[in-house]
Amino acid sequence: MASLYTLEFEKPVLALERQIDDLQAQLARPTPSLPAPAAPQEAQPLAEAPALERRLADLCAQHAALLAETYARLSPWETVRVARHPKRPQTRDYIDRVCTDFAELHGDRRFGDDPAMVTGFARVGGHKVMVVGHQKGRTTQEKVACHFGCAHPEGYRKALAKMKLAEKYRVPVVTFVDTPGAYPGIGAEQRGQAEAIAVNLREMSALRTPVLSVIIGEGGSGGALGIAVADRVAMLQHAWYSVISPEGCAAILWKHSNEQTNNAAAQALRLTAQDNLRLGIVDEVLPEPLGGAHRDPTAAAAAIQRWILATLPALKAADPEALLAARYDRFRAMGRYIENPPVPVPVA
Repeated sequence: MASLYTLEFEKPVLALERQIDDLQAQLARPTPSLPAPAAPQEAQPLAEAPALERRLADLCAQHAALLAETYARLSPWETVRVARHPKRPQTRDYIDRVCTDFAELHGDRRFGDDPAMVTGFARVGGHKVMVVGHQKGRTTQEKVACHFGCAHPEGYRKALAKMKLAEKYRVPVVTFVDTPGAYPGIGAEQRGQAEAIAVNLREMSALRTPVLSVIIGEGGSGGALGIAVADRVAMLQHAWYSVISPEGCAAILWKHSNEQTNNAAAQALRLTAQDNLRLGIVDEVLPEPLGGAHRDPTAAAAAIQRWILATLPALKAADPEALLAARYDRFRAMGRYIENPPVPVPVA
C-alpha cells in the first residue's frame, strides 16, 4: 500500500499504511504445522490471529478517516502536487479503461509525430469518438520521449488534423488534458508553437461536431487550451487549470520560486476544480476516489466514462449551428463581470 513517492502532507497517512502492510504480512505468513500433541506455547500464533485481524480493521478505519480528512482540506498548492503525482493515471491509462477498439493515428503530415499527443478512433460505450490527449510518460525513457507532457507544434497540428477527420465523419471528439504547458524550446518556437495553438483555438471553436474535454491532471496555459475548446468541459477533483503554473507565476511576481511563493501564487490563481467551476470555466467537477485518482485509477476512469455517456447524447442530437452558437457563447461569457454603479455623494 505504501508508496516510495511521498507528499509532505501525506506522511501521517503513509505511516499508517506501513503499519497496515506489516500486519498484512504477519497475517499472510503460513501457520507452521503443529506436531501432535501440540504444546500450548506452539498454539500461540493461532491465538494471536484474531487480535491481529481486529488491529488491522482498526488501522484500516483510521487510515480511511485520516485520508478523507487530509484530502478534504488540501490547499491549492497541495492540489497541484497531487495532480503531478507520478502514479496519477494518464491519457493512455484512461483510454485502456474507458475506451474500446482504440485505433491510434500518428503524425501531423507536415513535420512528424509527437508522442506527447495521443490521437485515435475509439468507442466509449456505444459511441464512436475521436480521442485526443496529452501523454506525459511513465518511465524515465517515456517521459523524455513525451517531453514530460509538453507537446510540440506538430503535436497540436496532429491533434487538429485528427479533429478535422472526426468532423468529416461527424464523430464526436473527446480530449484528455494533462500538461504543464506547451514545449518552450527553440525548435518548437521555430516550427511555430504559438501559431499552432492559436490555429487550434480558432478551428476548434468552429468544429462542426460535439467536443468534450476532461482536465485529468495539469491544465497549464495555452498548452492545455489548445485541445480544450469544447462544448462541455469537466475537471477531475484534484486537477488544476490555469493561465500559468504556480512556479511561473511566482517567478514573475516575486522573482523567485520556492514553497512560500508557490503556495501564494496557487492561492491567487484560483486554479482548483472548485474555483474553475465557480468561475464558469468548467461545467462539472468529477469526484476522484478517496486519496486521489492515483490510488484507484479504475474508479477515476469509471467517473469519466459516466460523465461522457451522460453528456454525449444531447450534444450529438443538437443541430450543428446551435452547437457552434452555444460554444461561442460559452467562451464569450468567460471573464464577464458587472460594475457597481457609482454611489452618489450627498451634497452638504
